[in-house]
Amino acid sequence: MIAEILSVGTELLMGQIANTDAQYISRRLSELGVTLYRHTTVGDNPARVKQALDEALSRADVVITTGGLGPTEDDLTKEMVAEYFGLPMRLDEKSLRAIEAYMNRVGHPMTDNNRKQARFPEGCAIMENRCGTAPGCIVESGDKAVAVLPGPPHEMKDMFDRQLAPWLARRSGAHIESKFLRVFGIGESRLETLLIDLFHSDNPTLALYCAPGEVQARITAMAADSPAAQALIAPVEAEIRRRLGDAVYGEGAENTIERAAFDLLKARGETVCFAESCTGGLTASRLVSVPGASDVMKEAHVTYADEVKMRVLGVKRETLAAHTAVSAECAREMAEGARRISGADWGVSTTGYAGPGDAPDGTPAGTVFIAVAGASGTDVKACHFRGQREFIRTLAASNALNLLRLAMEKR
Repeated sequence: MIAEILSVGTELLMGQIANTDAQYISRRLSELGVTLYRHTTVGDNPARVKQALDEALSRADVVITTGGLGPTEDDLTKEMVAEYFGLPMRLDEKSLRAIEAYMNRVGHPMTDNNRKQARFPEGCAIMENRCGTAPGCIVESGDKAVAVLPGPPHEMKDMFDRQLAPWLARRSGAHIESKFLRVFGIGESRLETLLIDLFHSDNPTLALYCAPGEVQARITAMAADSPAAQALIAPVEAEIRRRLGDAVYGEGAENTIERAAFDLLKARGETVCFAESCTGGLTASRLVSVPGASDVMKEAHVTYADEVKMRVLGVKRETLAAHTAVSAECAREMAEGARRISGADWGVSTTGYAGPGDAPDGTPAGTVFIAVAGASGTDVKACHFRGQREFIRTLAASNALNLLRLAMEKR
């Protein structure tokens, strides 16, 4: 089954809101074994919606539309689908009653234009909206179909998962499953070189996706069912892990680098204290974003000025005079001081120049030193990032969390 997504809404076309609907549907179609070749976005213009629908159906077996199901005059997606297939619009009394009940439940008066949302192309399969006032529908004609979904993401996701996904699964005749491995510290080009022969397989396939400081490797297999797909994925995953070693820190969308660090701290029953300069508390904030962070984080200090580094963390004046605050020596004393004053198992520090300009002594912006202090010693890493100020700070925080992860894994 080949599908296309047609997103309807001038607000999407103008960039006023992000098209998260298409992102979600794309991911779900892959899981359901439906091939997706194209996204199209069109404004709230009847002629252009109809033209885009015609073009999409010339290529795809099923077109999934989002948006254009509201009560206003410019919400015409259902009407354009009906016109394309030559079908009259009919009022569905059950849908009308559901809309009335929803409006009463949220305390809003029912208006005449809400009745428009209960009208559908004749003969379609109606998908109820449990989260709003815009039901969807599936219109089939011969070997073509159009599934019409609402635009608000929470309404669309509920309708897709509960009603459209089962319909698609019955018709796709295949199961596609993907596994994401998260890789830190190896760039995309080097990673491709290390895994180049694995990209030459047709099933499973391998693809790389970049994010700040890391790469995700996606292994995708097509099979009759989930166990068969997993059997295809397993040997490729094992080979990737063998080649990349501890650069693979997790899998799946939820297992971020901060989550990986948290899980290790939690499993070991250990705690951490952060001492940050250039990152300004970003590293600690990233860990705190993980639910349950209070179990592993003792405290955090933003020691921006040299005087504060000395007073709070015990960094030596001689160290700053000889090496400056942006140095391996300062990072080491910051991390060790954080561990000492907090009583935590681990102390983590960041100090550097985030830019936009270089340091007064000519040290390039993006020079950052990170240290992790533990019971058996201190690891220090020198980093040389490139990019805008916030990007450098993000990379520094990510690298600090990764260095903490690596320190725990080797001790």
